[in-house]
Amino acid sequence: MPSSPDKRHTREDGEAAFTVSDETVRGLETGSAIVEFIFLAVLLMVPVAYLILTVGQIQGGAYATVGAADQAAKVFVLHNDLPAAHLAAEQAVRLAVQDMGFDPDAAVLSISCDPGCATAGATVRAHVELRVELPLVGALPGVNATAATVESNAMQKVGRFK
Repeated sequence: MPSSPDKRHTREDGEAAFTVSDETVRGLETGSAIVEFIFLAVLLMVPVAYLILTVGQIQGGAYATVGAADQAAKVFVLHNDLPAAHLAAEQAVRLAVQDMGFDPDAAVLSISCDPGCATAGATVRAHVELRVELPLVGALPGVNATAATVESNAMQKVGRFK
């Protein structure tokens, strides 16, 4: 049987069922590699990109808590009146967290003093905790997905000549 570019598929009774040429087979596979590449690239790149966004969000939250705790401790020691000092420290935390793009209500401040908050030479410790939400998920209504909770401490001494 001479070789021909056509491949004949025969039935059991010997008659040709259909004919497929080499050009047809090659034409059916044209472009499938690029489709597979694009599909796999999207499948692998989307989670990697989301991971990078999440890590960036957590790092931003860490910077926000460090700044908030530092400013809260500094502002607290400047005031003589304890209620005014607490209020000023809360406002400093809210401002620092909001400046970094986070929800101020997600931050919690706690102040502790050793020996007393109004005593000269006392050490004031500000502790700030911030819930960092997952990126893009926080925009969905009713969804509260926390990626991490970051926290920071700062200490400041109350001046002798207050």
